[in-house]
Amino acid sequence: MSNLGLAHLGDAVYELLVRTWLCEHGKCTSKGLHHAAVAYVNAPRQAQMAEKLLPSLTDEEQAVYRRGRNAKVNSVPKNADIGQYHAATGLEALLGYLYLRGRTERINELFDIMMEG
Repeated sequence: MSNLGLAHLGDAVYELLVRTWLCEHGKCTSKGLHHAAVAYVNAPRQAQMAEKLLPSLTDEEQAVYRRGRNAKVNSVPKNADIGQYHAATGLEALLGYLYLRGRTERINELFDIMMEG
């Protein structure tokens, strides 16, 4: 699968994790859930999450992250700079890769690290 294909899948994995986490933490109204989710599911925030994770990644995971981060993208959302968008794409590619490998326990470990503090 291409790096952007992994990122596309990983985007859905990340959004599901965020929505689940928000519901578990009391943000269950549709309006509240949407606004809270938007605060987490955007390139600048995902870039921050990626930075937080980097020290915890295995060599294999770092390689997948780098491949996703270095993928050629054709456009960048207006709320992010190119560096943030690339980092977010790397994070999403990593999550997509782990999901396809059936490594949901590792995905949950990494998500817990992202949501600490």
